[in-house]
Amino acid sequence: MRRVRVREHVNPLGIQYQQPTPPPDWTRIYGDWKLPLSLDIGCGRGEYLLQMAQRHGDRNFLGLEIREPLVQSANTARDILGLPNLHYLFCNVNPTLPGLLPPRSIHQVTIQFPDPWFKRRQQKRRTVQPELVATLAQLLIPGGEVRLQSDVKPVAIAMIRCFDADGRFLNLAGSGQFAPDDLYPQHIPTERERWTLHNGSPIYRGYFNRRLDA
Repeated sequence: MRRVRVREHVNPLGIQYQQPTPPPDWTRIYGDWKLPLSLDIGCGRGEYLLQMAQRHGDRNFLGLEIREPLVQSANTARDILGLPNLHYLFCNVNPTLPGLLPPRSIHQVTIQFPDPWFKRRQQKRRTVQPELVATLAQLLIPGGEVRLQSDVKPVAIAMIRCFDADGRFLNLAGSGQFAPDDLYPQHIPTERERWTLHNGSPIYRGYFNRRLDA
């Protein structure tokens, strides 16, 4: 399939992205809506979820992405493979996620290599904000997990601080700490992850659970 070319970064605060995307009928989207749901925020081209859905037919996977051509291409790839447990949705996660899914419906969340937005005045464009963390606390099942990855250390630190600041999440590596390789679960690497490791650069990870008692 021809590789879709898109802008590398999209400003999520642009006025055209402020309307929430209405939720579809999930019972029509998935072959079995009752399967455990894994959510990948900022799924990009969707290759990670495509592999996950093929490997784990006993789980549903949902990818959210703000670049519409990537979503269209990813859903085409899904259809070619005939995967009933995978869906990609074009949306801006921050206005959309609060009304997208029922409470306590997500088992796992991944946020992997989000756009870094290096300049201080642009950092409010970053994906992980306190409001997003609060929404995830409502949508995750008790004991549900959050996996974070970035090859930009300040971005990883900021993500971990956001989750540490919400008392409903437990940092399994200890407050303020990155998750070491022996703690972070084995997983299928993303395209960005493979590129980063190939170039010998470090990856900074966070690993959280939704507390049972909060």
